[in-house]
Amino acid sequence: MMYFSRLKTLLVLGTCILGLLVSLPNLVAAPSAWVPWRTIHLGLDLRGGSYLLMEVDMASVIRERLNGLADSARQALRRAGIARFLVTPDAKQTRLVVRIDEPGKEAAALAALQALATTDPTSLTGQPDLQFATAPGQITVTLSPVALHDKALAAVQQSIEIVRRRIDATGVVDPIITRQGDSRIVVQLPGVGDPNRIKELLGKTARMTFHLTDEGANTAAPVPPPGVDFLPLEGHPGAKVAVRRRVEVDGANLTNATAGQNPQTGEWVVNFSFDSVGTRRFADITRRNVGHPFAIVLDGQVISAPVIREPITAGSGQISGNFTAASATDLAVLLRAGALPAPLSVVEQRSIGPELGADAIRAGALSLAAGFVLVMAYMAVFYGLFGWFANVALLVNLVLMVAVLSLLQATLTLPGMAGILLTLGMAVDANILINERIREEYKAGRTPLNAMEAGFKRAYSTIVDSNATAFLAHVMLFVFGTGPVRGFAVTITVGIATSLFTATMLARLMMVRWYAANRNAPLPV
Repeated sequence: MMYFSRLKTLLVLGTCILGLLVSLPNLVAAPSAWVPWRTIHLGLDLRGGSYLLMEVDMASVIRERLNGLADSARQALRRAGIARFLVTPDAKQTRLVVRIDEPGKEAAALAALQALATTDPTSLTGQPDLQFATAPGQITVTLSPVALHDKALAAVQQSIEIVRRRIDATGVVDPIITRQGDSRIVVQLPGVGDPNRIKELLGKTARMTFHLTDEGANTAAPVPPPGVDFLPLEGHPGAKVAVRRRVEVDGANLTNATAGQNPQTGEWVVNFSFDSVGTRRFADITRRNVGHPFAIVLDGQVISAPVIREPITAGSGQISGNFTAASATDLAVLLRAGALPAPLSVVEQRSIGPELGADAIRAGALSLAAGFVLVMAYMAVFYGLFGWFANVALLVNLVLMVAVLSLLQATLTLPGMAGILLTLGMAVDANILINERIREEYKAGRTPLNAMEAGFKRAYSTIVDSNATAFLAHVMLFVFGTGPVRGFAVTITVGIATSLFTATMLARLMMVRWYAANRNAPLPV
């Protein structure tokens, strides 16, 4: 227990030196951009930044689901041989009303509609997502509450992933994106004082589709022809384009989008490319419609309607319009990140100035320094030289914690700073247990070496048990917690690992070296 080989000594000292080197980037600027300079990032409450609370438009999710279900219902009824029917979506009642104008066909229609119901394998209830009610000449198809709840959770989770991709593409460091309740998303942006550009990026659904146009339609007419929508043309106030509702190519088939400049005109454009499915559809539609306009629609607005000059079979294209460098870059970011399943609206917005963050850092650093000094003074007064050994171990423990958090590129918040201070208190507990056991064994008549060995051996199991239970508790805190709570849990778990090393290895090494140089001296406890 009290023997250290040369290799073991080198490993302990090497770990301490490596931890010091890894933690240095937090105090020194990176010498060059290519150097892997890993540091701890400051959270929103320390660095300042912006806070956004956004809500997913669930009405839009339900409306889109009902529209898709209505199209599927019409196709199913036609395949069942029913020619005269009317399908009406009712978003407020989350249902479809299907009227059958052919007597005796209600049973066949019900069977065709029931085939559209599906069961989510991940649902705990195992119930289908559609409920049916019949009346003479009418069938009502209602979305089940369980299906609506699952659809809402899926929409929020998908929105979180897309929001994360969009923010990452803007270069914001360490954004915190979490779910709040069933339909809200919390976005924290450290270091972002003006979140307007981010808010605009997140507020756009960014669903891009490609449609053929109805060249014979009169856009001045009050009502568009069946199957056609009059959509506004971006950059041309009052202008409208007659766009067929059928989606020829979906933006979901895009694989990449980048901003660039047209080499001939110098104007900013967005270059895009499709996957294999999109390439095939794009080639087919352009091959059949040479000489006709092809509208590119983004969130219900036509951003470009170029005429197809020749078939486009390479699976790539270009969007031109009244773009600036910033707007072209933003559109490319939106297209790369993907479309939101539903629009997001900003419910609450707050900005935290760097002055508040500086005050928080000052207060946190002061409390950390005061607690550290008091702990060191206590150990020095009550345990003498061995108490100073424990103080050195505590200081190294702090350095190793900073090193590990730097490697993880963790975000430090006020709860994280509290976790560091709490870890120091937990770490000194181990040293107190060891020193008290050594003192008791020495007063019982053991030799200095036997007292140190018995003290470490008998305190070791208690130290491991207490730290293991604390470790498990904070792992659960990380698994089930969110935001700053998870940061607090990470700080504590890292501190538990480093304190075990410094208390049972580093402090013991210093005691062994002291005994080797002072074999005949009494224990300084």
